Amino acid sequence: MSAREHFAEHRRFYIGISSVIVLVLAWELILTYIFPVNPFFFTKPSLIATAFKEQIQGAKLWHDLAVSSQAFIWGFSFAVIVGIPVGLVMGWRRRVEYSLDPFLTALYASPLVALAPLFIIVFGVGVLGKAALVFLLAVFPFVFNTFAGVKSTDSLLINVIHSFGGGEKDLYVKVILPSTLPYIIAGARLAIGRGLVGIIVGEFYAASEGIGFAISQAGDTYRLPEMFVGIIILSLIAVALTELMRKLELTIAPWRAGEEVR
Repeated sequence: MSAREHFAEHRRFYIGISSVIVLVLAWELILTYIFPVNPFFFTKPSLIATAFKEQIQGAKLWHDLAVSSQAFIWGFSFAVIVGIPVGLVMGWRRRVEYSLDPFLTALYASPLVALAPLFIIVFGVGVLGKAALVFLLAVFPFVFNTFAGVKSTDSLLINVIHSFGGGEKDLYVKVILPSTLPYIIAGARLAIGRGLVGIIVGEFYAASEGIGFAISQAGDTYRLPEMFVGIIILSLIAVALTELMRKLELTIAPWRAGEEVR
């Protein structure tokens, strides 16, 4: 494989990495030589890199990530378990759609993070409270994307199932769910970001450990490099999970690979 072919195959990765490098270099040069800023008020990549090295070598960062990951996994898993079936039924049963759509749309459009104190009071300051907040924020992308996937199912395939005497189960398993999977994966990509926001907000309000608490504590004490370390780590996790979902989407729906070439 030639260098040009290799770049063409992996150009998404190389262009993304190049843009990040340019941004980091510009940030460092501007704050070092053009507009020098007191590190107390703002920080720069070199200081963040030093703090990152110290954090990686310590045990606290890994403990905080483990605590936050536990709540995220529980909340996200329940969002999948609840959101996909609700979206399937809403998309296929018109009465259910008419009944649930106004409430779900209103909740989705409302500032749900404002309910964080209430969730902390009801579910406590532990894993359950944060998981409940993650669930609340992550469930709606699954519901509405699954609903949209059901609505876009080819009616010809539905008629084929009916023509061959297939029942409701055959319709869901053989037609509706497979055609909806790309929408579900796309919903998962949106839910990841919302779920991570839920973790951060929950740990901002009431927590004594976790990556959100570490970010909040570092910001309150003006340890800006450490604060940015937490933010960057969360951003990297979000990018990695979203990229994993994108690969899964292309595996499940290979015809979408052509849409990636632009």
